[in-house]
Amino acid sequence: MRGYVKRVTQKAEKLSKEQLLGLLDAVADENESLYSLLESLSTGLIIVNNDFKVIRNNTIAESRLPFSVHLEDMITQEQPLWECIEDEEISDFLKDCYAKEITNSSEDFSVVTSGGSVRFITITISPLMHNCELCGKIILINDITEKRNQDVLLHRMENLANLTNLAAGMAHEIKNPLGAISIHIQLVQKAIKKARENENILPPAKFVEDHIDIVNEEIEHLNKLVMDFLLAVRPVKASLELKEPDKLIAALVDFLKPEFKKEGFSVDFKAEGKGKRIMLDEKLFRDVIMNLAQNALAALKSNRDSGKSGFFRIETCLCENKFVIKISDNGCGMSEETVAKIFEPYYTTKANGTGLGMTMVYKITKEFSGEIFVDSKENEGTLFTLEFPVPQKGTKLLPSEN
Repeated sequence: MRGYVKRVTQKAEKLSKEQLLGLLDAVADENESLYSLLESLSTGLIIVNNDFKVIRNNTIAESRLPFSVHLEDMITQEQPLWECIEDEEISDFLKDCYAKEITNSSEDFSVVTSGGSVRFITITISPLMHNCELCGKIILINDITEKRNQDVLLHRMENLANLTNLAAGMAHEIKNPLGAISIHIQLVQKAIKKARENENILPPAKFVEDHIDIVNEEIEHLNKLVMDFLLAVRPVKASLELKEPDKLIAALVDFLKPEFKKEGFSVDFKAEGKGKRIMLDEKLFRDVIMNLAQNALAALKSNRDSGKSGFFRIETCLCENKFVIKISDNGCGMSEETVAKIFEPYYTTKANGTGLGMTMVYKITKEFSGEIFVDSKENEGTLFTLEFPVPQKGTKLLPSEN
């Protein structure tokens, strides 16, 4: 149809009024068909010129992005697209693509709807070509929330597979306090029976009370075991959003420094994540770093007599499509046996430890679609390496026409 219209317009002067009206009707019909096709897309679409001013869009684009003005008003006012986006990160992304003349790029973002729920979108920018020349950009907005939710569900199902081992560990842990309670109750019963047989003469002072104190202690121990078990089996309810881990870690390091320095240990943070964002729950991410930091502090205290200057260090970097966090110390380290069991429920080397701290670190890391590795040597130190996927982003520049 486009070729037909082009040929006819070249001979427009020779056409009759009826032929011109017929041509206009044909063009209008094709334009209406194209508009209907545009509106039928499940993907948000915005077409901009080289100055990022909106030329055309479909309705769904307005529901996918947080606009401060109506798109029709943007077309009338000829404002650059980034000036009308309320989300600062999306606005900066579009402005950066304009400033650097990026013609192919894709990045993930999290946005909050008017109802308060979090949605995840992918914004893809492609070149708009006309007669082999770049005349603008095509911006696609895809909602990937359901895919993200399916990924989270898959990880939760994998975590449920560990419940058998967790329940077995819980049963083993409960046996000891139950046995102690049984023994001390039997001793109290025997003492009472003996007193009744001996003209109700009471046993020595505090005899019964001492046994009851132990029973109460064991009951408290059981209660703690049950609470820890519930914490361990409860699914991690992560509210995932795209966050910059470097910023979160920097704030945590500032919080941790006084405690480490009070004990005479140095704290270092080297951020080379280049401002990348990954899918995180800010509170749970903080729990992971804090748990590893507290373990490092305990290891440094245990190794204080070694004569070495104790340090705690966090480094971040990008490796291929992964955001890598390395957390290290030169504390007492761990044996090969401990390293092999460190993420198992109820395994602990601390006298007052629950054995669930590192289990939670592992669960949270997996909830973020990440991996965690540990390398440790006794009396030398420990290194934890956490790897998280970085949302895919491709960038390609088209050569400019001279």
